[in-house]
Amino acid sequence: MSALLPALAAASDRPALRFGADTLTYRELAGAAGALAERIRDAGRVAVWATPTAETAVAVVAALLAGVPAVPLNPRIGSRELVHILDDSRPGMLLAGGRDLPPEAAVLPRIDVDVRAAGRPARPAAEDPESPALIVYTSGTTGPPKGVVLSRRAVAASLDTLEEAWKWTGDDVLVHALPLFHVHGLILGILGPLRRGGEVRHLGAFSVEGVAKELGDGGGTMLFGVPTMYHRIAEALPHDPALVRALAGARLLVSGSAALPVHDHERITAATERTVIERYGMTETLMNTSVPVGSPPRPGSVGPPLRGVELRLAEEDGSVLDARDGETVGEIQVKGPNLFTAYLNRPDATAAAFTDDGWFRTGDMAVREADGYLRIVGRKATDLIKSGGYKIGAGEIENALLEHPGVREAAVTGEPDPDLGERIVAWVVPADPARPPAPEALAAHVATLLAPHKRPREVRFLPELPRNDMGKILKKALPGTPDA
Repeated sequence: MSALLPALAAASDRPALRFGADTLTYRELAGAAGALAERIRDAGRVAVWATPTAETAVAVVAALLAGVPAVPLNPRIGSRELVHILDDSRPGMLLAGGRDLPPEAAVLPRIDVDVRAAGRPARPAAEDPESPALIVYTSGTTGPPKGVVLSRRAVAASLDTLEEAWKWTGDDVLVHALPLFHVHGLILGILGPLRRGGEVRHLGAFSVEGVAKELGDGGGTMLFGVPTMYHRIAEALPHDPALVRALAGARLLVSGSAALPVHDHERITAATERTVIERYGMTETLMNTSVPVGSPPRPGSVGPPLRGVELRLAEEDGSVLDARDGETVGEIQVKGPNLFTAYLNRPDATAAAFTDDGWFRTGDMAVREADGYLRIVGRKATDLIKSGGYKIGAGEIENALLEHPGVREAAVTGEPDPDLGERIVAWVVPADPARPPAPEALAAHVATLLAPHKRPREVRFLPELPRNDMGKILKKALPGTPDA
């Protein structure tokens, strides 16, 4: 049985997966995935139509058992992107769950996954730790999506260091509603519990009611979410005593994929006396840092590097920054067993992603505190604003804006300015669309909380901010921004 998922070997009657009415024990999962693994062992690669269902989980586990790399596909993918990914990854089969698929997917032989198949546990595949486990495609904000090759070594290393940081055990029951074509929902949210021998309960679609039910009477101990989900939870807490009790009883609340606004941190802690832990990772690196479980509240921080992960901040010219003053901004660079192997079919992009001495350039900008904790201030391409001789991270301005009672959502960008180099522009969704706050009041609010040079020079109001499937704000889709 797969060394990545040792609990499958026991084939016990402990619950492993629950997706709505579909519940699989470890014995049932081993049987269904084992039967499928025998059918795909010679496929080379398999694509997985990654709906939030038990079929997706069984398909990915089967691929791991067979030693065949899995390529998860976003079920909401556009036709052009789907054609690109299939042409680039060349899977031999497509694993799906009995659903209608777009015509672009019809070029592949298809297997409908049967979660009730009563097969025998799969013959163990030869396990080279460096062999590919998954090929996950990035969002492609600067061109066609790139296939990130993640080895079995990287997956195991990242999950095992989280076991230590989060005190994650087989007794934990994880609740989440994250998409399964992304490393957050699939690797952390499905393979994480299965590697520990615990249970995962996927809500199918996020709802505050579902969270309250599974964390409350359902016995869930952990919740994984993105900031949009936690924002909805924070909004509901004052009116939902059952939700308050459910979160207060949880062992661990984790937010990732984007920064959780300080205001939502504070509202959840005030109502439940629970702290939401933030961590930092990306497709190419899996998990890099995390606030350790049991730490005092640190809103805005993603914690120190995880065990085995080396991390440094670098200046634009490549020089390493030693500052731990909470102010000096640099690009995060990473080394460690959690790193991806390569971009599929892209040796040029792979080489460009690493420094000459082997550090991966994340493109994320951060400051480091005196104790080594990291605070991310944005992406190098979209969130680093050079204004009036200062390097300013958009993230801290966004958090400051969100502390204003008249602001529901906020994004900050930089635009060319003949005097400042770049001027700070705030995009704001007002709490009351009929009575938006005065732009001057918002600028003064930021200047008071941060510094005068970090205040927005322009405020633009929108009914909503563009977001992707993980809840991240798509700044390049804002009206008038480059590539919009």
